[in-house]
Amino acid sequence: MNLRALAKPAALAGRCAAWRLREALGLGAGGPPVAMVVERADWAIKWYGSFIVERANALRPGIAQVVVDPAPLSRRVVQFGSQYQWVDWQRFLPRSNRHVVSFMHGKPEDGPEVAAHVARFLDTVPRLDRIVCSARLVMERLASWGVPREKLVNIPIGCETDRFLPPTPAQRAEMRARFGVPEGSICIGSFQKDGVGWGDGEEPKPIKGPDLFLEAIDHLRREIPVFVLLTGPARGFVKRGLDRLGVPWAHSYVETREELARCYHALDLYLITSREEGGPMALMESMASHVPVVSTRVGMSVDLIRDGETGALVDTLDMRVLADRALAILALPDGAAAMRAAAREAVAVADWGVVGRRHLEEVWTPLLGDGARP
Repeated sequence: MNLRALAKPAALAGRCAAWRLREALGLGAGGPPVAMVVERADWAIKWYGSFIVERANALRPGIAQVVVDPAPLSRRVVQFGSQYQWVDWQRFLPRSNRHVVSFMHGKPEDGPEVAAHVARFLDTVPRLDRIVCSARLVMERLASWGVPREKLVNIPIGCETDRFLPPTPAQRAEMRARFGVPEGSICIGSFQKDGVGWGDGEEPKPIKGPDLFLEAIDHLRREIPVFVLLTGPARGFVKRGLDRLGVPWAHSYVETREELARCYHALDLYLITSREEGGPMALMESMASHVPVVSTRVGMSVDLIRDGETGALVDTLDMRVLADRALAILALPDGAAAMRAAAREAVAVADWGVVGRRHLEEVWTPLLGDGARP
């Protein structure tokens, strides 16, 4: 959420005065002691916060709630699912809260807007009690920027390992038929939002690497018959590029997590060609679904992929190298069965139950026991 879109300055000033009055009267202290702030859009940040709260509440009923507006909250542990939300909101929030933020991804090299955001974020670090990093490389990056290590916690983004499951032969055949995957084609997945905004997505988001994905597909189509399955909003740039390459594709606008899980059943391979990531969630979902992953060295791929055992990591943005690794995996005996099994075992550390428990035990409970409202 961006506060600049909330109201004109006068109206916002009036709202801030009302918030301060509520704080003085202690009116924001009711409800669960922990609040997880999510985005309104039904996408990754909302899923992230909702699953953490659900799993933590299963262990300690009533410990947390999901909110989209943190303004009325006081005397709580308030965690923001995105550092962008935190930067926008932080100057309006009462000092009685203990503040936590999930820092997913971002570095100055990603562009001037991200560089400006990182600078603003670092200015707010003194107000933060904990910063949850999904990937070790992100945590080390923040430490190198001078963020105190005692504020940093490495907890992965989670996965519903009980929902994202290996398909039966019948389930696989059903989904390949549904999307029109030709007999003998290799179905490659890309399930993300890689366009700017929530429209057609004709303008690409460079950090998500849609241009690199098309380069990788271009190399692969010269060696094998390729079919691409897309999900997620704002995929126009990729669809237009696939048409230009003459590569057949399908795009499924999934409405539920159950439907998304079934989409993985059609895949032979998943490619992550991003320049920067926090996860992505598709990494864990693919691994849990027995879909081999080839990834650039971003986000949680470095934590979860043992190169050559649970997937493949490439240390370059040269998509010829990534395509060669993909071809090597596809040539493994028995359809890379050993890699698929090892990947599902490796992703168990990111089950949402584990992630929710770790937030409860490593982040919230220490802060609740250290001056926050019991």
